[in-house]
Amino acid sequence: MNGTRRADIKPGLFVAIVMKQDQRTGDLTEGYVKDILTNSPTHPHGIKVRLETGEVGRVKEILEED
Repeated sequence: MNGTRRADIKPGLFVAIVMKQDQRTGDLTEGYVKDILTNSPTHPHGIKVRLETGEVGRVKEILEED
């Protein structure tokens, strides 16, 4: 599942994000969602989240449902 709908994402979910500095290369970072930073219900490039490690990026893929 991709990460363009805010309703699909909740804290504790295991996701793959692309951070701002990795957008050119497309390198993904995996981790657990701590905070959802996007307020709108959808975003074409992915919902912006903060992982428990403090990294911020847009969700490209939801890897594990809780």
